[in-house]
Amino acid sequence: MSVVSDETPIIYSQSHVKNDYSKGTGAVLKPPSGECFGTRHFLAFMAFLGFVNVYCLRVNLSVGLVAMVNDTDTSKNTSDEEACAGPDSGQNTTVKVGEFNWDQNTQGIILGSFFYGYICTQIIGGKMAEIIGGKRMFGFGVLCTAVLTMLTPLAARAGLGYFIALRIVEGIGEGVTFPAMHAMWGQWAPIWERSKLAGFSYAGAQLGTVIAMPICGILADSDFLGGWPSVFYVFGVLGCVWFVAWMLLVHDTPAKHPRISKVERDYIEKSIGVREKMPTPWLAILTSPAVWATSAAHFANNWGFYTMLTCLPTYMKDVLKFDIKSDGFVSALPYLVCWMSMNISCNLADFIRSRGFLSTLNTRRVINSFGLLAPAILMSCIGLVGCNYVVVVVMLTFAVGLGGFCMGGYNVNHLDLAPNFSGTLMGITNMIATIPGFLGPYVVGVLTNNQETRGQWQKVFYISAGVYVAGTVIFVLFARGTEQSWNKPNGGLSFRNNRNVSYSVLEGDNTANGAIVNR
Repeated sequence: MSVVSDETPIIYSQSHVKNDYSKGTGAVLKPPSGECFGTRHFLAFMAFLGFVNVYCLRVNLSVGLVAMVNDTDTSKNTSDEEACAGPDSGQNTTVKVGEFNWDQNTQGIILGSFFYGYICTQIIGGKMAEIIGGKRMFGFGVLCTAVLTMLTPLAARAGLGYFIALRIVEGIGEGVTFPAMHAMWGQWAPIWERSKLAGFSYAGAQLGTVIAMPICGILADSDFLGGWPSVFYVFGVLGCVWFVAWMLLVHDTPAKHPRISKVERDYIEKSIGVREKMPTPWLAILTSPAVWATSAAHFANNWGFYTMLTCLPTYMKDVLKFDIKSDGFVSALPYLVCWMSMNISCNLADFIRSRGFLSTLNTRRVINSFGLLAPAILMSCIGLVGCNYVVVVVMLTFAVGLGGFCMGGYNVNHLDLAPNFSGTLMGITNMIATIPGFLGPYVVGVLTNNQETRGQWQKVFYISAGVYVAGTVIFVLFARGTEQSWNKPNGGLSFRNNRNVSYSVLEGDNTANGAIVNR
């Protein structure tokens, strides 16, 4: 058995204990008694606020673009049979004329340009977070995007090329955020709390959308700071404020946190162990069917999510005829449901697994399948209800919102497969799943350019439904819920950490997470 020095962290492998946690069997290591709100919960709260900012900075353009574009300059082919009167018809409304003459193709390119940069830093963001820590990667990723967001009005007025370039660089900065946070949860999330802690923090993305869309609609329709430019100034400043708090209050690992209690630190480290620096098994990862299954589900979920995230305000305005204020509020409804779905699915997944009702794999399969198939069915049926905007809004709300159940499925499956390389895995799957971010808006632009009709938009919904179904099938067939062999160190290991606490993790050990002996 190998022994390492006090200064060397070590990888913990769940396979070195007899209890099979993936099947919901074996002793469950319980959190400290009487604990209501620990340091790991505070990390989840700060990460939650971080992702609120991340998505405020990402979606502000989706609403802002509606006010920026001069629609009167674009010829549109909308037949009387497919035109919807809209809920505000018959009312006297003042419509502001935008200052940019961009057609639907150009708007699709603008909306998708963010993701050209976003895709570039997924893997490197996860890997760097595993090396230097997720705190700095996540924090500076948000700061970069926030500062550049405040320059958006200047870039847009300087020229289309400058505007697209700025959005690409914003994507480069924000691309590290999800992989970096996944790497942090690899260090902070106890086995039976993975879904809850990670799910709660990532749910901030949905709440950020809920907050940003209506506020952006109000700001864009106002005269505050020039109208639509205020959309970018306000959320850019808020992102900078969050960055300061994050850097002061958050730490990379429990061992580095100066205010964590000894009881909570022991609980976390006994549950997940302390990570050792070791070469990333790239070949094993890239040839793992389980990794590709997670990637397929991630791609499918993001296809529908990103298509709606970037283009739903346009659909609400051009097809359902909502005004800019109503547009922002109504477009936010799906993400409110999505936020609730994410929290429900994560708590439900951990409950099912910890009680042994289903194995980890079957829990992920069931919850993920619901999160993909329910939206597929609803999107396929939108065209059947015509211009009944109430029913259409309800169906769109749940079609997007129920996708949040995937958080208890593929979205935390990286931690099941390889907690030691969770940041890298999230980088790989999120890189693949970023493709819909620029391809989805482009497809919408091609299908609806000068043809903003219900029939053309129904094609958009059918395509999304088909991708959802394909992702479901691949995940069910090839997903896994157990720690993969390439995540495991060799044989049994014992070590002494920097607090002179000796951990023994032995092959076939009957203890839940190894014995701890104070020396």
